[in-house]
Amino acid sequence: MSVDLNWFERYEHLVFERQPNRVLLITINRPEVDNAVNARLHTELADVWRDVARDPETNVAVITGAGRSFCAGGEIGTFGANQFPGSADIDESMHGVTELVTEMINCSKPIIAAVNGTAMASGLAVALSADISIAGDDVTLNDGHLRGGMVAGDHAVLLWPLYMSLAQARYYLLTGDSMTGSDAYRLGLVSLSVPTAEVLERGLKIADRIATNAQFAVRWTKRALNAWVRQQAPLFELSTALQMLTLYGDDMGEALTAIAAKRKPQFPSVNRPETTPG
Repeated sequence: MSVDLNWFERYEHLVFERQPNRVLLITINRPEVDNAVNARLHTELADVWRDVARDPETNVAVITGAGRSFCAGGEIGTFGANQFPGSADIDESMHGVTELVTEMINCSKPIIAAVNGTAMASGLAVALSADISIAGDDVTLNDGHLRGGMVAGDHAVLLWPLYMSLAQARYYLLTGDSMTGSDAYRLGLVSLSVPTAEVLERGLKIADRIATNAQFAVRWTKRALNAWVRQQAPLFELSTALQMLTLYGDDMGEALTAIAAKRKPQFPSVNRPETTPG
């Protein structure tokens, strides 16, 4: 298979730095908006793992964020703005949401997330879909979808009950509460929690250790471990499909309006008469 060794150049919002021992550092680079995800970055965060898998110069990848945030999730106004989407729009959205997670899980090479700041929604999906996630003690983690009137579909239903108890996953995903990196470590949601200033350094040290281990053993161990995740594929399909139903709904529209007005959302569904069977 021919490999394009200049594949870095295809990316607009990701910056690449080669480290010793075939470690590749990837930085999400939109610091002016806390590395929020626009349509281009959303695509890049899925596509990059196929390139990492093919790159002969990479054994392990480390992903982090530029500036004060890891990734603040979807940029306001980028997603869910169309109130009357066609089937093609919905299909594209669902495919993109799924790919963001599955490409990390299926990448043959280990991925380490150095979560150096706030991680929300799709940003948290990237952080937790990595094989090893290292979070700063005081960084803020939030799935974010409930606050936007959406189902927690893009990784949380798939991964959170595997990483921590179903009871704790229910609590955080149904309330929309945030947690710190140290909380997430205590609950089992991330691999490690360290002082925030040390996150990237620790991530690169761990990457260096893995990159100098027997590589086929490393990659096949990752593949075997992720069989646990792949077994949950029907749950992922369900949660993602349900997320699509809410992505273009009235509650999502109200959430976007409220954010723009800097007020608490008044979700239409709160006072809607009950129509489902009791």
